[in-house]
Amino acid sequence: MKDHRSPISRRGLLAGTAATAAALATANVTTGTAHAARRTFASTADGFASVNALGQNGTTGGVAGPTVTVTNGTDLASLAGANTPYVILVSGRVQVDDMVTVVANKSIIGVGSTAEITGGGLQLGSTTRPGNNVVIRNLRFTGASDDSVSVTNSAHHVWIDHCDFSDGYDGLLDIKRQSDYVTVSWNHFHSHSKTCLVGHSDSYTADRGRLRVTYHHNFFDGTEQRHPRVRFAEPVHVYNNYYRNNALYGVASTEDAGVLVEANYFENVPHPVYSGYDESGPGRVVERNNVYVNSGTPQTLGTVVEPRTYYSYTPDDPRTLPSTVPAGVGVGRI
Repeated sequence: MKDHRSPISRRGLLAGTAATAAALATANVTTGTAHAARRTFASTADGFASVNALGQNGTTGGVAGPTVTVTNGTDLASLAGANTPYVILVSGRVQVDDMVTVVANKSIIGVGSTAEITGGGLQLGSTTRPGNNVVIRNLRFTGASDDSVSVTNSAHHVWIDHCDFSDGYDGLLDIKRQSDYVTVSWNHFHSHSKTCLVGHSDSYTADRGRLRVTYHHNFFDGTEQRHPRVRFAEPVHVYNNYYRNNALYGVASTEDAGVLVEANYFENVPHPVYSGYDESGPGRVVERNNVYVNSGTPQTLGTVVEPRTYYSYTPDDPRTLPSTVPAGVGVGRI
């Protein structure tokens, strides 16, 4: 492990402080724009991860601690599980054997465009140690033996941004078990079926009133289902995502969840929006200002709490998403 404690010239941005800007400078990540839109990417968490709640003012990750570079799974697990803040820079391809537990006040950031976690994944929080205030950015996740990332056990204030997810075993990115205030932004999901689950199961009613999640500017690229599939949560805000060639469905709201599907672009998606799915009861879902190209008719039901009661946002014109989202998602682009 390399411990970077001296001042570092500014070449990148992360969550809003000089310390994290220095961390991304060390990581050699480019701050830039989506070429078609000339869009400057966020340097701080937005959506639900930005909300002041549960004793946490937004999501800042490990900015209070030192910046350390890791190149192997042993060091990654040690620092991610430490009871003190860290900015952890992942360099190169890191092999892990199972789920690495990430506890509170951590930033885990990939170096450049080649940082990868493979063979296992990251679990935010355990039953005794919370995974609150965690930032995950600029990482490729492949070949996980379970979930690639699991936000669980009441973890809150989590920002997952500019990552690439593929070829896992179960879910690519699951949010469950009373977790809350999460933003998932500018990620590329591909080469997989079960993509993003929100809510543990039909019988886990403790998720009701939690699981507030924002999904924006993600590319669901040929993945089959769960973009996301939601139980009990309200509101889940799904806006400005690009859906392409999703064989089973786009979004599913079930078990009385409240989901707003807004200003997305659906292309070749036979069932873009479901209310209820499989054996799960119907959820409430509102859709507005979406584009449907060679896609089916969305199902809607009831009303949903407005995300603007929690945070402000301005959606992009959904017609621009097929060019701006693929140009901006994934690693090496923050």
